[in-house]
Amino acid sequence: MYRILVINWQDITHPQAGGAEVHYHEIFKRLVERGHSVTVLCCHYPGAPKTEIIDGIQIVRSGGRNWFNFIVPSQYRKLSRSQPFDVVFDDINKIPFYTPLFVKEPLIAIVHHLFGQSIYKEAGFIGASYVYLAEKLVSKIYRSTPVAAVSPSTRDDLIGRGFQRKQIDLIYNGIDAAVYTPNPQLRADAPVIGYLGRIRRYKSVAHVLAALKEILPQIPDVRLLLVGDGEHLPEIRKEAVALGITEKVEFTGFVGETEKIKLLSRMWICINPSPKEGWGISVIEANACGTPVIAANSPGLRDSVKDGETGLLYPYGDIHELSQKIIELINDTGRRSEMSSVARTWAEKFSWDNSARQMECMIEEVIESAFRIMEDVDFDDRP
Repeated sequence: MYRILVINWQDITHPQAGGAEVHYHEIFKRLVERGHSVTVLCCHYPGAPKTEIIDGIQIVRSGGRNWFNFIVPSQYRKLSRSQPFDVVFDDINKIPFYTPLFVKEPLIAIVHHLFGQSIYKEAGFIGASYVYLAEKLVSKIYRSTPVAAVSPSTRDDLIGRGFQRKQIDLIYNGIDAAVYTPNPQLRADAPVIGYLGRIRRYKSVAHVLAALKEILPQIPDVRLLLVGDGEHLPEIRKEAVALGITEKVEFTGFVGETEKIKLLSRMWICINPSPKEGWGISVIEANACGTPVIAANSPGLRDSVKDGETGLLYPYGDIHELSQKIIELINDTGRRSEMSSVARTWAEKFSWDNSARQMECMIEEVIESAFRIMEDVDFDDRP
């Protein structure tokens, strides 16, 4: 059994935790169940204990979110002295930790997606440039690091940045299909469209509001569910007021898993307008509940949405096209019902158990490769 260290900005309980945190937590808690030891090094947040065990994973929190990356090397060394590790995972998310420069154990990088220029949709010029330039170094510093990518789009982006296809394993996000299940009795009587996810500027949630404004003259009884929280939520509320559609929008804020499933089941259509995602866990969660998804034809989302089968794709930022696709699907009961059935079948293909088994195989291969390299070194020839 292996002793595993995962380095990530946040743990699953962090107020700003998202898909990246769900991904590693679901996979590594299953590796704990399979007998492995897992420690997560992440940033601290107010009210959280410095150490905690969640689902068998030891959580070690240190430093604030804005400067956590600067203390990762010292905290890694401290942990390594107290409990040696067999393998280290670097969950690359926004600002990389550049672990190949200081980690001694076999190393695996997890990549959901790299922002590239899309970061300028989220942050101001200085902050966005910091992230953009930090990502530029990834292909150089991680050029020999095995990578677990969550979608074909992410894999192709990495190859375009100089990574070798042979160093990338494709390990999808999953769902618990026994928990996320269709419940037709919860489906709303009148049309309800929805958004599920963090309310961040780059997620382009404002596009959904603009689409709703365009839809209302043709479908006056349509309502919008905005499920999620985030720093951009106040601006989205203001936008709803400016468009005069507040009576048609329900802001739920953050909800727990049980309530999330109910809300997904209530929706007729779920919408994801983001310009870039690693995969789109919310897409598969909605599909598992029998809800078709209309999403931007952008990296990650074009992988998780089967256009014309489990949902529809539209050109990112084209509000009119988004509106028309929503109107068409709302008015076509037969097509929506067929998509609901296909969406459920599609979602059942993605299992956290399978993802965990794939990650375990990758760990074994990386560790065995590291041992072979060590055995091939002729220490007598060293100067």
